[in-house]
Amino acid sequence: MGATIASTRLSIFPLPGAVLYPGLQLPLHIFEPRYRALVSDALARDRRIAMIQPQSREEGAPLFRVGCVGKIGQFEALDDGRYNIVLEGEARFRVLREIDAATAFRQVEAELLPEPADEVLSAVERAGFEREARRFAAAQGYRVDWESVARLDDVSLINGVSQIAPFDAAAKQALLEADGVNARCELLVQLMQFFGRHDGGDDGEVTLQ
Repeated sequence: MGATIASTRLSIFPLPGAVLYPGLQLPLHIFEPRYRALVSDALARDRRIAMIQPQSREEGAPLFRVGCVGKIGQFEALDDGRYNIVLEGEARFRVLREIDAATAFRQVEAELLPEPADEVLSAVERAGFEREARRFAAAQGYRVDWESVARLDDVSLINGVSQIAPFDAAAKQALLEADGVNARCELLVQLMQFFGRHDGGDDGEVTLQ
């Protein structure tokens, strides 16, 4: 008999273009009634919300397979029922199935994904990434504190850039699904090279999220 997969039930917030990584934070403004209910429920239980991207913007769209569980850290409950929250990433997860839940918000059965420990880039990988990141930032007109960047550890740097990079939903999903900092760094460099060449489109605007 094969090993049984340990699964957990997660309440999800499907949001296109928004990804979260373990160890990082994601600020969110919650205004839709169903997601206000989601936050209220999470605050009453374990404070955890699972972020995942839907495959399209259509109502009830199928989900991508991998997301990240976050724990509500800071939160502000506004008088009209809205919330401002900060999610603190805890662990990536893989969806096993969606649950037919009676709640206003969607729920899934999922398995939590272990993260490799003590990951580091080689000196060549780190230098190549920073070189490409400088080119990309200059092409996009971003102002970056490179001294602060140099002080970041490899995982915080690669995951942090992957989370905030102005790529489309599919590219951001591919980064989230990459296993390990080395694979994610390699993909991130490829994406910066690609989108750095295709950032304008025909209308002169950035075409990415």
